[in-house]
Amino acid sequence: TSMIFPAYLASHDVIGITAPSAGIAPEYQEGLELSESHFRQNGFEVRETENVRASGVVSSDGETRAKQLHDLFRDPEVKLILSAAGGDFLIDMLPYVDFDLIRSSPKWVQGYSDPTNLLYAMTTTCDIATIYGTNGGGFDVAQLMPYLQSSIDLWQGKVQTQHSYVAYEGEKNMADGTKIFDKPVYWKTPNGSFSVQGRLLGGCVDCLCDIIGTPYDGTNQFIQKYQADGVIWYFDIFALRAEAVHNTLWNMREAGWFENARAFVFGRVLIPSSFLDMSYEEAIVRVLGEKVPIALEADVGHVPPRMTMINGMLSQLDVAHGKAELKFLNA
Repeated sequence: TSMIFPAYLASHDVIGITAPSAGIAPEYQEGLELSESHFRQNGFEVRETENVRASGVVSSDGETRAKQLHDLFRDPEVKLILSAAGGDFLIDMLPYVDFDLIRSSPKWVQGYSDPTNLLYAMTTTCDIATIYGTNGGGFDVAQLMPYLQSSIDLWQGKVQTQHSYVAYEGEKNMADGTKIFDKPVYWKTPNGSFSVQGRLLGGCVDCLCDIIGTPYDGTNQFIQKYQADGVIWYFDIFALRAEAVHNTLWNMREAGWFENARAFVFGRVLIPSSFLDMSYEEAIVRVLGEKVPIALEADVGHVPPRMTMINGMLSQLDVAHGKAELKFLNA
């Protein structure tokens, strides 16, 4: 068997929203409703599971979260499952997830940040492509910005190529919630510009560090199976210190994750810190070396705008002069 790409969405298909991590507390529900109105304006119907509007650190216990996910996989009308939000402790639900059910009824699942490990396990252990992109409650603006519309277009199979964006959201705007993109985007390439092909794989480093070597880590079988293609790794750093990023990459490397790596892409860090005064670039190059293609400060992850990445998708990535083009080859 080869990588399974679930069917793209057609008009009137149902989007299921569930909360495998945190739910959306009352004070943020206006944003959720705004997001859902955009999905409807784009021709879709929306169905929420019970835990979506829950407060607390997690929406419900791990077993309940898994059950609500299963309900959406069993619902024949649901074609895409969106994670309501990020958060912490998604890993609590993984032991309860029925991966056989998921294999028997593959659907698109999209989320980012804490949902990483659910997506990663689905792609590396079930061979099902998954989408690392904006969570269900994150389309909460009056007018959709291009990166958000691109995500919705991608669900319909309309996006083959994405380009790096012009500007991103600086810290000040992030703090006051204005969503104004005022800082110029520039993808840094410490080892020089590059053009590579490979299968996309990755997610939030702060989460991936927890599943290395567990039953939810199918990386070695994935890279063996697709060794002819190789892997383009993309990593989103939320708040790990530079030193912790170094040690996590070291751990991944020693666990065999990088054997067929074609390139590494790192997003802009949302909450940067270091106690040795080590830059993220130093930490990364120290582990990965000075020959392998690396891009830093890319449009991936927590600092918008973000490209929508598809785990398992054979892709072409070109990075030069601070700009990038990502092309999906087997969509």
